[in-house]
Amino acid sequence: MLIKKPSDINPSEITPESVYKNRRQFIEDSGKLLLGAAAASALPSIANAQTGAGLKARAPATMRRSPPAAWWADKFADIKPAPDSAPFYTGEALTPYEDVVSYNNFYEFGMNKGDPSSNSGDYKADPWSVEISGEVAKPGVYNLEDILKPHDLEERIYRLRCVEAWSMVIPWVGFPLADLIKRFEPTSKAKYVEFETLVDPETMPGVRSRFAIVNWPYREGLRMDEAMNPLTLMAVGVYGDYLPPQNGAPLRLIVPWKYGFKSIKAIVKINFRETMPDTTWVDLQAQEYGFYANVNPAVHHPRWRQDTERRLPQTLFSRSRIATQPFNGYGDQVASMYEGMDLSRYY
Repeated sequence: MLIKKPSDINPSEITPESVYKNRRQFIEDSGKLLLGAAAASALPSIANAQTGAGLKARAPATMRRSPPAAWWADKFADIKPAPDSAPFYTGEALTPYEDVVSYNNFYEFGMNKGDPSSNSGDYKADPWSVEISGEVAKPGVYNLEDILKPHDLEERIYRLRCVEAWSMVIPWVGFPLADLIKRFEPTSKAKYVEFETLVDPETMPGVRSRFAIVNWPYREGLRMDEAMNPLTLMAVGVYGDYLPPQNGAPLRLIVPWKYGFKSIKAIVKINFRETMPDTTWVDLQAQEYGFYANVNPAVHHPRWRQDTERRLPQTLFSRSRIATQPFNGYGDQVASMYEGMDLSRYY
């Protein structure tokens, strides 16, 4: 697909990729990555020996979070560990917990990678509710406990590939989105599922910033067959622990064969639609960020290639660059959904 670079838009206004060119931020990030690499090499039982009856990976004891409410402890008491085979397990070294929780895109808290962890101290994920609307038999506003109560939690180890060409391997905790969707009984008109993120100017400094590039709330969507695919996960935890704010607490989406911006965080609304929803990045710059956002090494971003990626953590001496796989390595599970589609057009 030939993509023309828009002449009237400053690239730095579209995506924080410019952060990588900022010397001060580069030095700051490099220090974190050096520490992360050292942690990974010092903890082979977490990074490589992912076997055993318990969870494959847990957050370091010194960084584990207290349950947001008493009932959360009960939900996390019996998490089904990830299997030892694909597609819910990769066999690759995990990205250290410290990097997973400190290197994030969550623009509600700021544009730089360290802003979400630094600026989310006042954020509260309890109480929480989710509004269900649209083409369903059971619309309404459901509190989080009722959303989660019927579902057993399980661990899944997925690759995460950002459209900015960096990647991680992360052990999420959650349950299939399909199981949640079935409870609301979508009608035959429900062709798409639309999601919205919380907007809270009091605890989200990025929302009230005059430099914000997003028209809040942050919105994303999936086609119904994508939402119902067994890989699509509603995540409530990471590394066997509760999600921290910067990773999308208390409820976020994980769609591992798509670029990371599709995996919307801090979900407060789910709307079932007959028509394709408008989504945040398509509205901002459709020529750079398509609705489908399937990982595709053959379709490059206008400002960088997509056939390789930087696997985090990385150091000044090791860029950890690897080849990008079609559908992020999940083609066997998802490619059939796009048969007959021109994926250079429907990118």
